[in-house]
Amino acid sequence: MAQIIAEVSRTFNEFLLLPNRTRTDCSPATVDLRTPLSRHRVGERAAIELHAPFTSAIMQAVSSPELAIALARNGGLSFLHHNQPIEDQAAAVRQVKHFKAGFVTSDTNVRPEDTLGHLLGVMRRTGHSTAAVTHDGTATGRLLGLVTSRDFHPQRHDLAGSVAGRMTPVADLPHAPADTTLSEANARLWDERLDCLPLLDARGHLQ
Repeated sequence: MAQIIAEVSRTFNEFLLLPNRTRTDCSPATVDLRTPLSRHRVGERAAIELHAPFTSAIMQAVSSPELAIALARNGGLSFLHHNQPIEDQAAAVRQVKHFKAGFVTSDTNVRPEDTLGHLLGVMRRTGHSTAAVTHDGTATGRLLGLVTSRDFHPQRHDLAGSVAGRMTPVADLPHAPADTTLSEANARLWDERLDCLPLLDARGHLQ
């Protein structure tokens, strides 16, 4: 049913903001977006705070590990849904906790026995020019070497040849342990003029 509003209606054009009313100490640099997430007493800081007032709902179609990582990188928080087995919930939490800001998980991975043609297709699909060569072709496999677009030429080399014949073996690659911090990794990248620095665990697997 339609409702008649008897009061006077206004439009935005009827309002004028007075200039020079903002204090000089009010600037983007002084804005604090910290938001309490847990209950706390007035005048006290909350035990858990967010650096940005954003969270995601506890819904299967909303809160994925990928979204949790993205929100965390921007100061927010994601509530992973519980409409799944406990094992899957724990795996999702591990995936989020395993992420280290500033580090990337390789999405361009091949096996040593893969052909250069297959490697070229993977590089075109991901848009990356460096591929990790692991024993099983996964992002967490044992690192055997690296191969880049500079290691082979699509017109000069036989694309049926194996990746192993063109890769740089891990013995000749600079790498670092899995517990390397971001500042330590950045220092090595700058000091040694490296394009990338693989992080390996005690078994030689990519992290």
